[in-house]
Amino acid sequence: MAQGIILAGGYSSRIGQNKMTLSYLGEPLICHCIKSMTPFVTDIFVVTGHYHQELLPILEKIPKVSVIYNEIYHQGMFTSVLAGVNHVTEDFFIIPGDYPNVLSNTYESLLDNKAFISVPVYQNKKGHPLFIKKSLIDDLRKEPLDSNLKVFRNRYFYEEVTVNDAGILQDIDTLKDLEQLVLTKE
Repeated sequence: MAQGIILAGGYSSRIGQNKMTLSYLGEPLICHCIKSMTPFVTDIFVVTGHYHQELLPILEKIPKVSVIYNEIYHQGMFTSVLAGVNHVTEDFFIIPGDYPNVLSNTYESLLDNKAFISVPVYQNKKGHPLFIKKSLIDDLRKEPLDSNLKVFRNRYFYEEVTVNDAGILQDIDTLKDLEQLVLTKE
């Protein structure tokens, strides 16, 4: 089985409030991301930052979830990636917490892939989550703080996995994004 990292450490600056706790289909946005990943992992490490205190009461009740506080979240998203990677020991998924609609089939397809890094693709567009083999954990831990997953991914052989899942592209950056997503679910 694999492990999972969910990134939830940002400022949500385009929304102006904690987007991870925004209600989507009756529960906090991040809970949807956790639920879709849960059947495919033994552990989920949710990396928090700016809104740690708001997220903690929600996250600490969820089975399989461990909360990792990234003290240097203000230095960028990749610091949260590294904070999560410091806790994984197996192959792992990594996804920002504002992707609530990733389908189970996507996780299955990525798990079945043998590449060092697997990237889901929908309509010729790369999305999330990435699936990274444990053999790359040490290399990823050595990345500089100002790096990013795209730079790391491009340095290694990665495989694009075509999926029939628009959810891999649907992140929430604004309240309008959330409203649009709700409309598509009604």
